[in-house]
Amino acid sequence: MNNLVSVVIRNKNESKALEFLLKNLTERYAADVAEIIVLDNLSTDNSQQIAEKYHARFITIEHFSYGGSANMAATTATNSIVVIFSAHAYPISHDFFRVIINKFIENPTLAGVRCLNIPNDYRNYINKVSANEDPNQSGLIFAGSAFNKDVWETHKFKDDIRTFEDKEWSKRVLKNGYKIEFAPAIFSYEIKRTRRQAYFRFKNEIVGGYQLWHTKFTFAIAIKSFCKMFYVYTSNFIQDIFYLFRRLFFMMRFLMNKPKQF
Repeated sequence: MNNLVSVVIRNKNESKALEFLLKNLTERYAADVAEIIVLDNLSTDNSQQIAEKYHARFITIEHFSYGGSANMAATTATNSIVVIFSAHAYPISHDFFRVIINKFIENPTLAGVRCLNIPNDYRNYINKVSANEDPNQSGLIFAGSAFNKDVWETHKFKDDIRTFEDKEWSKRVLKNGYKIEFAPAIFSYEIKRTRRQAYFRFKNEIVGGYQLWHTKFTFAIAIKSFCKMFYVYTSNFIQDIFYLFRRLFFMMRFLMNKPKQF
């Protein structure tokens, strides 16, 4: 294993987020990042121009799948340590890549490292909850995780799974005796999905969860989930309207009886 990092970014019409990520990578982490590759799913914005501006390799994927794009990331990367980012994620800690590199130096047979993003990551890291104990929430997440290309050569990603290709690979390599560990490298995951995008993600996670975790679904569970979400959304809507009017009434009283200025 060499001790250089290939960063691969999965992108679709996220030129603004992509530019921030590339600016971040090239200005703060140039010493640790040997190459940057943008895997683009037929973007119609100026993502390609942004990638070229920061001298990143730009590769178009016409028929996108999560597992397929992860295999493409490994295939095109020229270094043993591959870090996959979504365009809307970016590293924060100053030693982000150095921490990852040191993890692989300490254990060259390590399959991958999961970096820290959400509170659960930090809790599992501090409480030493291993990937073997919790492959879902301590295994890899391909918005900011690193994997060992040498391990991938033997254990490719599945391109026929709807989503959770990172979790499926985690379970498989762990079963084959490899290790996945947390690295105290911090990144941010920042995205606002439209309702259409949220629905698309919901469908993928239902199918992927069934394929990978054998999640039990029944008509009763589906109806119960619908009723629960309907109650939550309706309750939130009523509360939002209630406090919207409270704000209005407060402003009216304030304007009619403004306090003394100092």
